[in-house]
Amino acid sequence: MALSVLLVTGQSGSGKSTVVRALEDHGWYCVDNMPVGLVDELVTVLARDGAVERLALVMDVRERKFVQEGPRLVARLRAGGIPLRVFYLDAKEEALIRRYSETRRRHPLDDGCGLLAAIAHERETLAPLRELADDTLDTTSMSPHDLRTFIATRLGTAEREMLRVAMVSFGFKYGLPLEADIVLDVRFLPNPYFEPSLRDRTGLEADVARYALGSPEAQDFLARAASFLGFLVPQYQREGKRYLTVAVGCTGGRHRSVAVVRELASRLAPTVAIDTRHRDIEVGVRS
Repeated sequence: MALSVLLVTGQSGSGKSTVVRALEDHGWYCVDNMPVGLVDELVTVLARDGAVERLALVMDVRERKFVQEGPRLVARLRAGGIPLRVFYLDAKEEALIRRYSETRRRHPLDDGCGLLAAIAHERETLAPLRELADDTLDTTSMSPHDLRTFIATRLGTAEREMLRVAMVSFGFKYGLPLEADIVLDVRFLPNPYFEPSLRDRTGLEADVARYALGSPEAQDFLARAASFLGFLVPQYQREGKRYLTVAVGCTGGRHRSVAVVRELASRLAPTVAIDTRHRDIEVGVRS
């Protein structure tokens, strides 16, 4: 497994923290604010071990030696045969000022000179790194969501992880699942508990599921719920959400909710990665 390195640098407040979080979400091994003197050893170890394929280094003026040593570091890595890309982030002055005012952080070069002067000093100081960049991005008009999308498509991470959807059946009598993002109440469906031959069985069994889901109203609900979730999942994924929990509840969590979770998971499975769990299936006998 060959190691490739991405060096992320640029103006403070330009979005480097958002970039590193996006890269981590896509499987990059990320190190933020690493001392320049340790980079060569880290790259050598990771290249030798082969356990890491993509390394992202976020380096800027917080590491004082980076300004002087950065160009030489880039030259050494490229001369050593390590695939290296330099990604430089920038933003217009007014955007940087606004972002600092919103976060109330102190600029790393503001030693009393004021934010405006610190921004100008940093831009001048980092000019040699900007000249070495393979990619330069102005984030002035980009939201964090826009920047994450750019990272996914531009920096070799277009193979975005699918949103992980968990579908959980539960009984309302035992309380809502704390992790639920969406709750569907299916207590309106025919209840197998009141059928003596089905009472002590579960919605995992075909005849119990047929009893609960056989009505036109149940089929209509399943179609609407599948369409609703099929619409929502891509929207959540586009916004960068990685986990979504859909909780389906009946009274006791053994019959109706279990059958609905199985059926919805089956209908959505071709396009959505789904994990199913039946929280209360062994807790009680009434649903």
